Formats: sequence, C-alpha cells, structure tokens
Amino acid sequence: MVWGGVFSETINLNDDTLWTGSPGNYTNPDAPKALSEVRKLVNDGKYAEATTSAVKLSGEGSNAYQLLGDIKLEFDHNAAAYDEKTYVRELDLDTATAKVGYSVGEVRFTREHFASYPDKVITSKISGNKSGSLSFTAFLDSKLPHRVSLNAQNQIVMERTDAGIQFSAILDIRISDGIGTISVLEDKKIQVKGCDWAVVLLVASSSFEGPFTKPLDSKKKPTYEASNTLKTVKGYSYDELYARHLHDYQTLFHRVSIELSKGLKAFEKDASLLTTAERVKSFKTDEDPKLVELLFQYGRYLLISCSRPGTQPANLQGIWNDKVTPPWDGAPHLNINLQMNYWPALSCNLHECQEPLFDYIQSLSVNGTKTAKVNYNANGWVAHSVSDIWAKTSPDRGEALWALWPMGGGWLCTHLWEHYAYTMNKDFLATKAYPVLEGCVLFLLDWLIEGKEGYLQTNPSTSPEHMFTAPDGKPASVSYSTTMDMSIIKEVFSNIVSAAKVLGKSEDEVIKKVVKAQPRLYPTKVSKDGSIMEWAQDFEDPDVHHRHISHLFGVFPGQTITLEKSPDLCKAAENSLNKRGVEGPGWSTTWKAASWARLHNSEHAYQMITHLFDLVDPENESNYEGGLYSNLFTAHPPFQIDANFGFSAALAEMLIQSTSNDFYLLPALPRDKWGSGSVKGLKARGNVTVSIEWNAGDLHEFSVWSSDKRALGAVENEMFTKTIHYKQMSVVTTMSKGKVYTFDKQLRLIRTSSLLNPSSI
Repeated sequence: MVWGGVFSETINLNDDTLWTGSPGNYTNPDAPKALSEVRKLVNDGKYAEATTSAVKLSGEGSNAYQLLGDIKLEFDHNAAAYDEKTYVRELDLDTATAKVGYSVGEVRFTREHFASYPDKVITSKISGNKSGSLSFTAFLDSKLPHRVSLNAQNQIVMERTDAGIQFSAILDIRISDGIGTISVLEDKKIQVKGCDWAVVLLVASSSFEGPFTKPLDSKKKPTYEASNTLKTVKGYSYDELYARHLHDYQTLFHRVSIELSKGLKAFEKDASLLTTAERVKSFKTDEDPKLVELLFQYGRYLLISCSRPGTQPANLQGIWNDKVTPPWDGAPHLNINLQMNYWPALSCNLHECQEPLFDYIQSLSVNGTKTAKVNYNANGWVAHSVSDIWAKTSPDRGEALWALWPMGGGWLCTHLWEHYAYTMNKDFLATKAYPVLEGCVLFLLDWLIEGKEGYLQTNPSTSPEHMFTAPDGKPASVSYSTTMDMSIIKEVFSNIVSAAKVLGKSEDEVIKKVVKAQPRLYPTKVSKDGSIMEWAQDFEDPDVHHRHISHLFGVFPGQTITLEKSPDLCKAAENSLNKRGVEGPGWSTTWKAASWARLHNSEHAYQMITHLFDLVDPENESNYEGGLYSNLFTAHPPFQIDANFGFSAALAEMLIQSTSNDFYLLPALPRDKWGSGSVKGLKARGNVTVSIEWNAGDLHEFSVWSSDKRALGAVENEMFTKTIHYKQMSVVTTMSKGKVYTFDKQLRLIRTSSLLNPSSI
C-alpha cells in the first residue's frame, strides 16, 4: 500500500503468510452429545431453545492476519517551494505500477513502485529531473516487536523478536553512478544525498512452513532466504526488473479488454483532469461507463496481484492491509467472502490465480477430516464459516447464528468442478479435484439424516448470519434443511456425478449413494408471499432487507435454479431480490448484481452495479453501507476486498453466460446505458474464449475459439458443439479447436480463421 506523501512516504508491507497463532486441534469431543441434544430440540420444534443449545457446538475463533511493517522515506524538500497543484498520484493498471509525481521549485520528482511476482521484490525508483536534486532518508519500522540492524552490505534488516511466525525484511538502495552519496546513519537508517535517482529494493520472508507446522518447529530461516532473494535481484538492473515484472503481469492482464463507452463523446474527456474521488462522486449524474470499465479491470488487477501459484489465497483484505489486527481478523470467511474473491478467476480469464485456493482447500480437507470424525461421527471432511492460515475447520466461537455452518467446505468444492468445467483440465480433475470433492461428499452423505416427509435433511441448519422468528414468536437461527444447505448439497452432488462420468467412476459406490440420495433432497419451495423460502418452513423474517442472499445460491453462483429448467423458481427469486432491496454492504451489492444478471434482468443488474458507486469517507464510514473508497477499494464498510472481485464477476455475467453446452450472449446488457461496446477475451465453460461486439444496443458480431495451449496444432481437428443463444434466437454449432469462428447478429457464421494467426483474434 503506497500512501503517496510528499515530504514523507509510507509503504505498508504485507506478507500473506504472517498470521498469529499456530496449528489447532479443531475438534470437540463433547460435540456428539451436544449435537444429539440440538437435533432433538429441532425435531420437537423448539427452535429458540435449539439456537441456545447450539452454542455448545461452537469452537475457537480464528487467528488474525498481521501487517509486517513499513518502508519509511523522508525527503529533504524545501516546503516553501512545493506546489501542491503539481501533485499527481496514480495506479497504472496496464503496468501494475503505482506512481507519485510533484514539483518542488523547478524540480519534478517522481516515484514508481511495483511488486514483482517473478522476482519476489518490491521495487521503487525515485527520481528528480535536475542533476543532484534527490536527497532522502530511508528506514524500516513495524508495529510488531522487532529489531533493526545493518548487515555487512549496509542493507537494513528488520526481524521479528517475539514468538510466533518470524519474519525478516531487507531494504537495499542503489543510486545513480557517480552522482550523489549513500551513507549509513547511527539510528539504522540509510541516507541518500545529491543523486539523480535511487532504486529501493525490499525483499521479505517468513518462517511459515505450511498450515501443519508450528512456528517453533519451522526450519525456515527468513533472513537467510530474504538475503538469497536479494542477491538474485541485485543481478538485474531496474529496467530488467521492470521488464520481467511487466511480462509476467501483462501476460495475464492483457487477456481481457472491455469498452462500454464506444461512440459516447461525452465520456471521451480526459479522465486525468478529475480525481478518482471526483469521478465516483459524479457517477450518480453522469454514469460514466469508463469508470465501470476501470472498476472491472481493477478487480482483475487485484486478483493477479494477490493470488498466484505459491501464495496464500486472497483473504478479507487481500495484501493491502494496514493494521496489526484487521477487521474480522482479516480471516477468510467461507460463507461468501473467500468464494467471492475467486468468482472472476474463470470468467475473467485468470484461471491460474485460483491455484492458492485449491491448495488451501486441500489443507482444509486434512483438518476437516478430524473435525468431521470427532465432532459429528462422520466420514469425509467438513469446514465451517471462518478459517485462517492454519486451515481451521471447526465452528467459529460464539452464537450459532454465525458459528455453526458446516457447509463452507461444500461451497468451496463447487470451485473445483467449475475449474474443470472452464479449463477442461482432466488431469486436474482426476488428481487434485476429485479426491477432495469425494471427501466432501462422504461427509455430506453422513450429515444428511432421515427427516420429515421422507426427505433427507440437515439438522442443525442455519442460513448464514440471519435470524428468523419461530412459530412461538421467539427469535431463532437454528432449524433444519435451510435452502442454502440444500442448494449447496444439490450442487456438490451434481458436480461429483458429472466428474465421475468424465473419469469413468459412475459405478463407484459413493456415486451410487449420491444418485440414490439426489431425489430425496429437500426441494426449494416458494413462500406465501411468492419469494424463495429461506428456511424449510415459511418462518417470519424479522429482517427482510438482510445483507445475505444465501437462499438464492441456486441462482448464483449455483446452477440449480435456471430460466430454462425452473422459470417459476426464477420468478420467486426475483421476488426475493426485490424484497431484499438495494441497500447493503459492497459484497452484498455485487452478489445481487450477479444474481440479477443470471436472471437476465439487465435493469436491476445495472441498478446494483451503479449502487456501488457511492464515495465512502474512511473517517466517517459508519454512515455508509457499501460504496467505494477514493482508491476504488470496496467498502463493507470497513474495507473488504471481496466486492472488488464480485464486481468484475457480475459485470462478466451481464455480458456472457455459459453452461457446459450453451452460450448466452449479452444476457443482461443495459442497452440504454452501454449502447455500443465490446469485450474481448472472456471465458466460457468448455475452455472457450469469447469476444463480443455490439452496436446501438444490438449484437454486431462475436467470435469463439478453443485451444489446448500446450499444443495448438495437435488439437486442430478436435470438435466441440455448443448451442448459442441471443435474445430469442438459438443455433447449434459444431466447431474445431484451434480455429476462430465469427458470427453475425443473426448467429450466422461469417468467418473462420486459424488461431495460429494472432490477427484473427
């Protein structure tokens, strides 16, 4: 996090492995007895009493994500000569570079900062455009107990001194050749005097060795590892480091481009004339589509920047946390937050960014096996609503309202199947996804018990963080077979049956049990007011505008409620969304937007998209719900990053939707707002890439292609068939991989070209 001060600069340093605590037990030997007690109370219709009793099933709270520390820079500027009108701060999404520029007298000072994934270094270049004009002092600091020293290379080394996960950060500075001096001060600071430019390098490492190793048992040596990284990095010039960073980042970022403002001259003004805050403020009147484009790409930038192979999964604040104890501990919440963080990974063409999530699910499956066995006498594995870096799988502490929800693992497992559905990577499905998915299913089969009317039910069951009024008038949160529970189970069961078919496992015993159980799952029902019932009974809802829309999981991100298969339930889902209303936190807003898009309702999807564009004052954010900060981070408030990702996913959902067999083009395009535009590079299920262009609110043409990136030529003749839908038209088309197919607005094929020719895309 680059704060961009003039006379002093602070750069917050996050290491995504820096957390409190150590591996936990995550089991409760007393849980089986408590579970029997709660189930009996639920079966007797004593829901308030069951809610009170269910606290006995609660566990310990999660551990907390922590801020490593700060780079501090203090500049020798003449305050009287500083011209504040010359100040510019920006984040260039195309290059993933943060920039600060300003003038002091006749000298223009600039700073450029980037964090390099390939070289594991934060790099800052500081320059003055007049020879010898740059002088500053640099040092490291942290709110955690630490010591600072200078090594033999005159680099600043900051190391943690208390117990827990250890860290080391090393700062090195190089300056322009032959101009200026660099010296070490007694207070462990580095002073630069009279140079043209300086490059500041920051590397860091921690002792985290995985979720199953206690910090005290770790063999990792953070200072040694950071030093080795720095030795490698110093072999590159600044230009080489920047080029390596750029190639790595742009390979991902440039896959998708979007234009929603084509031909709208009113928005061809130079956006740099306005601050981002001013643009957000004016959005309610000008509805600038370029700002929508920017927020869409910002979400993709953030995901690329915080979740890559080998990192930890994106948490509640990502890697932009500035607190030792962030809100809600910065912990991944499995009842929407962690999943939403990865919604754009597939549709927005960033499938590699999901790898940390899959590694994390694997760890959850290990701890969750113990939790399932001890707490519930069940096979397979389970995870609840809140976790941490140690892959905590037990219920959270406190009330059942938020603590007791054993469906977190099930929801996460839908991402495993979706990854295959988008990438068609059979090796991933067989070796990584299926074993974990099967373990989840084994738990769900054991968790389901014989219930009323011959249905299989979940008991106890909650709808995340939402209360109901029991028939006796008492407030309660625990009942049986909530719609959220059953929707997730239906989705997971459907996923594993599909996966088993792909892998030739349809005759396995676990699949036979799933197929037998599927028709006995409690159905989704419609309440007396015409909305989707959130609970198995039509309980009174004391908060109809509640932030969660858990009972609509089957609409989005699930696929069990669709316009084609269940139009009546879709109408009930619309009623539910209308009843929930527009207001809500940022993540709730984007979830509603994606759900409206899935229902092909462009008016309401757009309404939710625009609702996010409220400027939030971080000094007075209690008066807000949802909205954006001036740097476009999304607000709960306080800051949560999930809505940034949810926004990108929801916008993609408005432009292209898919199943394993179908494409839906521009299903929720607000034609009166984004009349002409284009999107290139979005992904659809079946490892298909789609580009769409529309004019005057109507489809102009679109292209689709599929390839095996490992051997384009080898798949030239492999065929795939899709049904393409636009408005009331549908066409079934068979295509070859390795070729680009372009269609007109009547869905007629007008062009075929080779994917090996870049100009064809």
